[in-house]
Amino acid sequence: MNEPTTVAPALWIALLHHPVVNREGRVVATAITNLDVHDIARAARTYRARGYFIVTPIERQRALAQRIVEHWCEGHGALRVPERGAALALTRIASNVDEVIASVTRETGQRPHVVATSAHADRVTIGFNALRERVRSGTSVLILLGTGWGLADDVFSGADDVLEPISPPGSDYNHLSVRCAAAIMLDRLLGSDG
Repeated sequence: MNEPTTVAPALWIALLHHPVVNREGRVVATAITNLDVHDIARAARTYRARGYFIVTPIERQRALAQRIVEHWCEGHGALRVPERGAALALTRIASNVDEVIASVTRETGQRPHVVATSAHADRVTIGFNALRERVRSGTSVLILLGTGWGLADDVFSGADDVLEPISPPGSDYNHLSVRCAAAIMLDRLLGSDG
């Protein structure tokens, strides 16, 4: 396992499976997918995020996520593909956002600056450049990503900021998978300036 040679930025990611909305706008819980567990963990490890939380109130879904993580960190998968275990070692399972915030607060001694995300620009309170500077200043930042059709209103009302959406110039299409969005956000916040 290759360990980073410099101190990791104070950035955490949480993938919420509840409370999120479905296409009709109802608050639901979505199912954990193997791809989301693996790919976001790999992006988090690549960009040296401090941790990646998978959040669901459903006990069986948390158990599934835990089995996936254990397979790659301790089981046969750890022997077969150790690089995957290095990424999945960042992954933690939580029941709700408050549990995530409490975990980061215990680890750092300060409550993280909580940032919700959305594909819509109507709630934006912070841009990528400003958030990047906040991360570089050493402030603990927790980014909340939604599954389904996005985060529920309660998540936005409990966040300190809402990050601007990813919107390439000239594109009228904005329906990235959460895995792609997470990777782009990590690159914009933790990648090189060039």
